[in-house]
Amino acid sequence: MRNAIGMIELNSIARGIETCDYMLKAARVEALRASTLCPGKYMVIVAGDVGDVNASMREGEKYAAECLVDKLLIPNIHPQLIPAIAQTTQINEFGALGVLEFYSVASAILAADRAAKAAQITLIEVRTGFAIGGKGFVTLTGDVGAVRAAVAAASIDMELLVDTTVIPRPAKALIETLL
Repeated sequence: MRNAIGMIELNSIARGIETCDYMLKAARVEALRASTLCPGKYMVIVAGDVGDVNASMREGEKYAAECLVDKLLIPNIHPQLIPAIAQTTQINEFGALGVLEFYSVASAILAADRAAKAAQITLIEVRTGFAIGGKGFVTLTGDVGAVRAAVAAASIDMELLVDTTVIPRPAKALIETLL
């Protein structure tokens, strides 16, 4: 069962690739994402059981050493989080649209988990840093009240929050650009 995720962000691409290898060998985890980020950083996101993700993260932090920029470990994640990060969410019905934008990938992932736990919404995507200047953003959908509640809950005490928006009735053409 994949009920936890861990993320490590490094300021070295070479060290990031090496760290990913160590993390994957340290425990039974799945690489959800291992890629470059703007500007010239590397990110590794793994998923698995809490104990395995903990072991993988310990190994990752050890090998990242002085190149470590940010890290995140979330045990007991909401089941929608992994598909949103992996960009495999299937949207059957689109309602209001919520967007949360962050200066940090880790903040976006944490906010997505909080939003999904706070209200009856569907996470669309957690975009992580690539081609967006190293930022992260979350898109979600549901009825207007639930989307507003999820966005509000995910915004509480988030220092690296850039902006949020809730669009009650997004244009069909806008929806198509998000899917």
